[in-house]
Amino acid sequence: MIMPFQRFFKQEASSGIVLLVFAVVAMGLANSPWAAAYEEILHWKLSVGAGDFLLSMSLLHWINDGLMAVFFFVIGMEIKREFLFGELKSPSSTLLPIAAAVGGMVMPALLYTAFNIGKPTISGWGVSMATDIAFSLGVLAFAAPRAPRAVVVFLTALAIVDDLGGILVIALFYSSDLHGPSLLAGAAVLLVLFWLSRRNVQSVLLYLIGGGLLWYAFLQGGIHPTIAGVLLGFSIPAGTEETHGESLLRKLEHRLTPWSAFFVMPVFALSNAGIAIDGGSVGNLLTPVGLGIMAGLFLGKPLGIFLSAYGLIRLRVVALPAGVRTAHFLGAGMLGGIGFTMSLFIAALAFTDGQVLMTAKTAIVAASVLSGLAGTAMFKWLQRGTP
Repeated sequence: MIMPFQRFFKQEASSGIVLLVFAVVAMGLANSPWAAAYEEILHWKLSVGAGDFLLSMSLLHWINDGLMAVFFFVIGMEIKREFLFGELKSPSSTLLPIAAAVGGMVMPALLYTAFNIGKPTISGWGVSMATDIAFSLGVLAFAAPRAPRAVVVFLTALAIVDDLGGILVIALFYSSDLHGPSLLAGAAVLLVLFWLSRRNVQSVLLYLIGGGLLWYAFLQGGIHPTIAGVLLGFSIPAGTEETHGESLLRKLEHRLTPWSAFFVMPVFALSNAGIAIDGGSVGNLLTPVGLGIMAGLFLGKPLGIFLSAYGLIRLRVVALPAGVRTAHFLGAGMLGGIGFTMSLFIAALAFTDGQVLMTAKTAIVAASVLSGLAGTAMFKWLQRGTP
């Protein structure tokens, strides 16, 4: 049986609360007497392997490149399920969230580019394109517990399409120094994985081995290794409409989603949201990077999402869902501006300068908080039925 949509919504909303707690802890550590120890622990070198094979990375890199692959694996399975059996199955139901997601990615990128064109920091154009599904659904659950189901479905579908867009951006624009032989090896592994899927092979061990080989091939090949997690998720057998409830994809998603939501993402937040707040960091929000990210998330997201949805409805390409007002799309767009984890992840890929990265993180947190507050106010207003 497919996971009930309401259960998925509640789990993502609960995850958002846990993420918030860990993000606050990270910021507390970064602004405490233990700040130096916090940074030192994140840069501990950890090695895995034996003999001639030894892979060494800092703890932060193991989290961002390794542990986050589990998160992207779950995202890959979620995307596959939604397009095959879920809310994104039929073209009529996908057009509105897909168009809104595209608008919500293009507008922030354009606003960021306007502030940073001609500067080295132009590389951060992808940072404000992301939406944090857990945080956005968590705020929606708090602000509008009786929101029309169509609004919840729209925001969830939009965030899933947004995740897919973010994955493509990472794969195409934030991969560098490509190494042909490693990528060919990765392509060969991927072909085997999809062959196993076509044969409906149910061995978790085979997919685990294949995923590990694919992750290492991408790491060596210059493509961000978390993309291996997404592709592995796409390769897991999903069954048919009748058998999906007993499929390997359904079983793995059911088992791993709580681990991804309540362990992987909180650990990522704890290790990446540590921002030292002082006069300098606040002042840096007025730099092109800070202004570009804040404008992209706080203004670009709601504008792009609302205008895309409103345009399709006004042109009668799609109908306004039952019980939904056009203002709901503006509220959903505001919540879409909560970039947080995905934006932090892309920022870590986009910026190599530590000071610029810290500015980006500060701007992401500030814009996400403002977007959350604005979205909350909008949905509270809509719930009261104020004209």
